[in-house]
Amino acid sequence: MFRVYGTSASGNCHKVRMALEALALPYAWTEIDAGRGDTRTPEFLAMNPNGKAPVLEIEPGTYLPESNAILWYLADGTPLLPSGALPRAQVLQWLFFEQYSHEPYIAVARFLRKFHPDPESQRALAESKMKGGYRALEVMEGRLAQEPYFVGDRYSIADIALYAYTHVADDGGFDLGPFPAVRAWLDRVRAQPRYAAMPA
Repeated sequence: MFRVYGTSASGNCHKVRMALEALALPYAWTEIDAGRGDTRTPEFLAMNPNGKAPVLEIEPGTYLPESNAILWYLADGTPLLPSGALPRAQVLQWLFFEQYSHEPYIAVARFLRKFHPDPESQRALAESKMKGGYRALEVMEGRLAQEPYFVGDRYSIADIALYAYTHVADDGGFDLGPFPAVRAWLDRVRAQPRYAAMPA
């Protein structure tokens, strides 16, 4: 059985939950509270010296951090990761896009507005994330206006990675109204077998 060390409200951690549930893999969840210092303990840093969740415990003493690396590991050899060099590279393309062009804006704005101890003090910084977040949504809209999923016509970990923070983008102040293809895609993801909702 896998064990996840994660924060339920974190999109990066929710990706892992979504993949495990979609693949019907047995796992246990250990809730981590970074605000309480859980990611800075010697025990946690031994699992991930970078001090961030999620971490997947594959077997006792074997740990894998970084959400998209965990997705790739879990999906390898399953329908969530296509075969063939180009489709697999296209999945990586969207995983890299999510971490470089999407998460730093949409996820950070969400954290600053919803989870920061003093959101008012972070208003200017949150506002500075809006342009980049909307640019990422425009890229996604363009792709999803052509295809039902990010890599061709099949649901994959590329969709899981991008869904995790997009579906809660309104927490960061983003309006998905102008992005009908993104909204339709969110509905398709929610309709997937064994879909896992983010815990309240």
